[in-house]
Order: sequence, then structure tokens, then C-alpha cells
Amino acid sequence: MNTFRNHLLEEFFGNISNGLNRFSFASSFSSSPLPKTKKRRFPIVSAVDIGGVTVARNDVVRDDDPTNNVPDSIFSKLGMQLHRRDKHPIGILKNAIYDYFDSNYAKQFEKFEDLSPIVTTKQNFDDVLVPADHVSRSLNDTYYVDSQTVLRCHTSAHQAELLREGHRRFLVTGDVYRRDSIDSTHYPVFHQMEGFCVFSPGEWNESGKDSTLYAAEDLKKCLEGLARHLFGGVEMRWVDTYFPFTEPSFELEIYFKEDWLEVLGCGVTEQRILKQSGLENNVAWAFGLGLERLAMVLFDIPDIRLFWSDDERFTSQLFKGCSFMMITLLRCLLADKIDSQMSIGPQYLRK
Repeated sequence: MNTFRNHLLEEFFGNISNGLNRFSFASSFSSSPLPKTKKRRFPIVSAVDIGGVTVARNDVVRDDDPTNNVPDSIFSKLGMQLHRRDKHPIGILKNAIYDYFDSNYAKQFEKFEDLSPIVTTKQNFDDVLVPADHVSRSLNDTYYVDSQTVLRCHTSAHQAELLREGHRRFLVTGDVYRRDSIDSTHYPVFHQMEGFCVFSPGEWNESGKDSTLYAAEDLKKCLEGLARHLFGGVEMRWVDTYFPFTEPSFELEIYFKEDWLEVLGCGVTEQRILKQSGLENNVAWAFGLGLERLAMVLFDIPDIRLFWSDDERFTSQLFKGCSFMMITLLRCLLADKIDSQMSIGPQYLRK
């Protein structure tokens, strides 16, 4: 079976020379100490383009608002949209997921990938039933532009808006923002894809099944197919979990490289979400996945910060079909990018 992962291995790693074992090499290098470099002040960007709209720095980074905690290092990432770059690992993975849905659902799923990441607190929290006292609402977890506006923490922030506009099956892809410590697997800016599917009463009545059971079975069938599309014939398991916006809720895990890997979270949408959009007689499912998390596995990328490199040594090595995990390249990238321009650790976070 020619899976997406096999295609990646053939296309990007087929020309590895000198007998390098990229799996053991990546793991051994990731634990090596990084060369120390002098930290530099992050350059200030005066404006960014978001979906064709120019957004000024002073509209997002507000020194006069005590609620605002958006630093320049985060503002500069707005509008970069790595998921819309077809030759970037994030863009390649996004398109592979699109291919799965287009092939298996006859292009029934609409695609949205240029929605503004600046949303209201109602969109980000209330519309997806995040409790008023939930820790994710705190200034320590979320980037606030002002008391009523944030940088979205998840692509679910657009669910209610799209449902009210009449969309019933859709994929939303975009950059999301969460205040987090920075290391090889965590970064305060990353990319998510949200999937949403609404069913009418006639669909589950015809099956003779309960609406929730019908949606849950359809959801699992869809996502198991997606996992096979990306990873091949891997072993899978479903784990019951909790999300405020779905019930029941699940996580899909695959057995990969002798360990269980969480692929995505999903569930049957809470009826309150559908009711507030005028769909109280329907049932729906939703899923969300982190593109960086999966791309790091599929491309064997050892450090999440490398996704943000604008160094041609990174992209040229990757897309010439050679493994970019070559010691000279990585040491250079990690030394002069991660510890300086790419790093936006606590020393850069205002408040």
C-alpha cells in the first residue's frame, strides 16, 4: 500500500548517502547540547498582512492596555501562514489530508484556511463551551489583545461562525497561539486543522441507530481511514477522554516506532453548540489535530522550532530529497536560529 508516509520517505529521504540511519541519528542528536549564542532583541515589525488585510502592530501589541500580553515576537508570526506554503512540511501535510477528504467524500468538505487568528473571547471560549473558570482563559495561557479579543487558541473558534453561515461539512486550518514554554516539542505558535460534519435526522433514522452512536461510528470510520492514509497499516486504539465541546470524546492513538502516539482528539458535538446555531434537531462530529506534531513524525523533524526557519539551507536540503538531519546543517541551524532569532522564550514575553 503506497501510503502518504511511504511517499514522503521515497521523495525526501531516498537519496540519503553514506549509510546514515536517520532514525537513530535524529534521536541521538536531539539530546546533544546546543552551542551557546548571544541572545538578541527580537526585531519589531510595524505591520503584518493577514488574509489580504494589513494589521498594524499598535492594534495588537498595546503597551497602554494592562490586559494585553502579546509580544513583538508573537505579532511577527501573524500572517506567515506556513500551512499555505505548498513546499513547506506543514503545507504538504495539510494537502495530504485534503486529498484524503476529497477522495473519500467527493469534495463534500469545504476548506477554510485564511480566517483571521484575531478573534473575540466569545468565539474562542464561550461558543465552544469553555467554562468561565477554565485555566485556558488566564493571561498565563492565552494571548490577549484586550479584555474581549485574543489570538485564537484553537481553530474551533470558528465553528459557530461557520455553522451560522450555513456551512455543514468543513475543514478549518490555521495558526493558533498559546503561551507555553519553548523546547524541542513545544512552541507558542503552531498549526491546527479542525474537521466538522453535521448530519440530518433522515441520515441516522435510515440506519436505525441512535443519533449519537451513528455520529460516533461515522467519526471513527473517517479518522481511522485518515490514519491509514498517512501512516499505512498501523495498529490503532481509541481512548475515552474529556473535552468541553464534545460528548462522548475520544483520542485516536497509533502504535508507531514501538510506542503509542496520540494523533488527534475528537468527539460528538455537544448539542448546546448546535442549538445556538439553530441546529438543535441535528447531530455532528468534530475533530482537531496538530499539524506540527504529525509532520515531525512523518518528516523525522527533531525540533519544532525548525518549522519557522527561513534559512535556505533547511528548505533546500529537505526538498532536494536529502535528509536535512545532517550534523553540519542542524548544528548551524540550531545555533544561529533557535537560540537567537527563532527563540521567543520567557525573556521576550511581556507580563
